[in-house]
Amino acid sequence: MTVPGTGAADSVLPRLADSLKTVLAQRKHVAIEVEEILHAHPLAGVLTSMPGIGVRTAARILLEIGDASAFASSVCLAAYAGIAPVTRASGSSIKGEHPARTGNRKLKRAFFLAAFAALADPTSRSYYDHKRAEGKKHNAALIRLARRRCDVIYAMLRNKTYYRHPDRVPTPAAA
Repeated sequence: MTVPGTGAADSVLPRLADSLKTVLAQRKHVAIEVEEILHAHPLAGVLTSMPGIGVRTAARILLEIGDASAFASSVCLAAYAGIAPVTRASGSSIKGEHPARTGNRKLKRAFFLAAFAALADPTSRSYYDHKRAEGKKHNAALIRLARRRCDVIYAMLRNKTYYRHPDRVPTPAAA
């Protein structure tokens, strides 16, 4: 039994597969070019030194904010990215802090994905676990982590310094 359209599929599918191979090869070539351009940027090493920030995320952050000199503070950067909490108020009614629905969506996504990738880092993981213990849901805890990391990224870009893991304060031994 022959299904109608089998002949057409036999001629179309190989061309689609060739087209897909071409697109994948172009994508790989573009990724290599982006990596080369990023490594030529003076702040690339600063960003990629932070856990959770890879080549693509660093490239996105640099494209969106550059050296962060356009922002007066990390608060301004967080508001621009849309990861700063927003208080909704109308008249005498004040409705707590909510996630922002505004901001640069591409930058917000980059910060969010970097925070998610940084969960393997012990410092980021302990902050995330602390927020979860406070009763925050997964996405809310990640946004809080992204907001905290935004402060660090801003300082790193402003001072052109590489990421340093915070010194762990030794706990005193029980007597």
